[in-house]
Amino acid sequence: MQEIEFYRASEKPYGVFSNLYKRAIVFEGVEYPTSEHAYQAGKPRKDAVREWLMAAPSPSLLAMAAHGLYVWDVHPDWSKTKFERMKRVLHAKFAQHPDLQRILLSTGEARLVEVATVDNAVNRLWGEVKGVGKNMLGTLLMEVRNEIRASLAVPDVPKKKAARKRSDGKRLAA
Repeated sequence: MQEIEFYRASEKPYGVFSNLYKRAIVFEGVEYPTSEHAYQAGKPRKDAVREWLMAAPSPSLLAMAAHGLYVWDVHPDWSKTKFERMKRVLHAKFAQHPDLQRILLSTGEARLVEVATVDNAVNRLWGEVKGVGKNMLGTLLMEVRNEIRASLAVPDVPKKKAARKRSDGKRLAA
């Protein structure tokens, strides 16, 4: 199976798969500058912490700050809801931007892998480091790719049955 690796938002053409890629999305009625912002906005339990995170000067600093939150600042169910939230964020990103959607669909059936260089628990959860990790971002991107592809598929149109005729040329009842 073909594999497509991505990591940095600046990489062409697959940097668009990074959550740090700078493209605004509307999610849950709010416009966010990146998909990382939309994802991380769901993590804090307090509005003040969310506002502090959203004020980060870059998506990478936002991600670092969000990963360093104290446990009491994080929604208690975050570990159970974060993957579903990420999938919904990714779906919004690729549904709202046809150019990004074309890039995602152009990957066909390839395995998408976020390949990080720094070995830590976050990078091994969302991607892989030296071939080791859960690659959840890649997995969710592949799921979104399949869902978008299915939604764009033209449904089968039932074909009219050809009228059957008897050997004497008269039509048979259907």
